[in-house]
Amino acid sequence: MTESSKADDVFDIDRIRKLIELMKEHDLGEIDLRQENQRIRLCGAGHGHPILASGMASMPMMAAPAPVAAPAAAIAPAAPAAPASDVDGPHIEIIKSPMVGTFYARPNPNAKNFVEVGSSVQTDTVVCIIEAMKVFNEIPAEIRGKIVQVLVKNEEAVDYGKPLFKIDTRG
Repeated sequence: MTESSKADDVFDIDRIRKLIELMKEHDLGEIDLRQENQRIRLCGAGHGHPILASGMASMPMMAAPAPVAAPAAAIAPAAPAAPASDVDGPHIEIIKSPMVGTFYARPNPNAKNFVEVGSSVQTDTVVCIIEAMKVFNEIPAEIRGKIVQVLVKNEEAVDYGKPLFKIDTRG
């Protein structure tokens, strides 16, 4: 690897180590850097103990599992399921949770859901919020299509990789 390409590589181990030290030094809970189609995200597991999380912009981020308790508030009913023929097939993509946390279908308790069954989404459409360590992370669809199924309930605890939505990429 040339010196120039190493300097441009956000996944260079020396750069990651420096970012972890920066997190420890300034007691940061999270660092999320994006440049063109590259992304690196570091999430702290606690004071001074960062967990590495990285991925390309078009791929989900990774985070180490940590226990997360769901809030005691009442859970809203799930969105109605679409007919089975609409939610399965080669044109169906699944949006998965990029982290461990609590799923929120809407920005606040009095607001409408970000998306519902039948909603059209673009790559930058926010489909939900996942709260992790008191940080509210807006989750973009990262694909285009139409929501055909919501797979989790509002305020449900989710793990990394848990399916959240099914998207029909034809719509």
